[in-house]
Amino acid sequence: MSEMDRLSADISEMPPRVNEFRRFMRVFLGRKIVLVGLVIVVVFLITAAIAPLLAPYNPNEQDLRNALSGPSREHLLGTDSFGRDSLSRIIYGSRISLMVGVIAVGIAATAGMILGLIAGYFGGWSYVIIMRIMDALMAFPMILLALLITSVLGGGLINVMIALGISLMPGYARIMCGQVLSVRENDYVLAGRSIGSTNLRIMVRHIFPNSFQPILVLVTMMMGATILAEAGLSYLGIGVEVTTATWGGMINDGYNFLTTDPILSFAPGIAIMLVVFGFNMVGDGLRDALDPRLRGVL
Repeated sequence: MSEMDRLSADISEMPPRVNEFRRFMRVFLGRKIVLVGLVIVVVFLITAAIAPLLAPYNPNEQDLRNALSGPSREHLLGTDSFGRDSLSRIIYGSRISLMVGVIAVGIAATAGMILGLIAGYFGGWSYVIIMRIMDALMAFPMILLALLITSVLGGGLINVMIALGISLMPGYARIMCGQVLSVRENDYVLAGRSIGSTNLRIMVRHIFPNSFQPILVLVTMMMGATILAEAGLSYLGIGVEVTTATWGGMINDGYNFLTTDPILSFAPGIAIMLVVFGFNMVGDGLRDALDPRLRGVL
């Protein structure tokens, strides 16, 4: 057999190349529980986007004559102590919860990735200073740190998002720093340095793309925790304004009527539970799909 024939035979015996997108989708949607979580997240996102079309009433419209009325054809989930429709407030509350989750996690991920990238790439004093600050922030539980920051900044939607973003930032910084430390000595990084590439170019073109996957998984998994934290702040009365429809605020308003009208607290509580479950399942699916050990597996 000639050399060309042997080469052709070796090539024919090689396993077929796996399409990365097909592999990703197959692993990501391989478990039904992940698909259920994805459907839940999509439903809540659509609900928040078209809330004015779905809500049967104005969420802040009061009707004191029908206060604390139970579920009926006019009000499927009843009304609160001010006669406001509970279903409409839950629908509009999804906007606040999802917006807080997206923006707070965006703040935390962006700031944390930048700090972690700088600390891991340059090392030295930049690593010591940044990581010790992150360690100090991580000494406080997320909800307590958010409470401390909101007490300094004051209440309001913007301050709540900033407070939650700062309290979530250490996790992203530490994960990014760990990824950078494992990537920066690879051959392609050393090759970039040898040809005179700037530090900024190496960080943006080579290190960051190869360190981003764990951050993406953490973003989806922390969305649920952030929404839950916002609900906790609203329940304590230091989150979003009282007049704004939020799930945590609705649970707080219905607390005094648990024995007579438990649906006032149970309905928004179930909404929080579902959206947190959905984001956690999506994050779990992304973790499996982006796992390097599963590459090449259909």
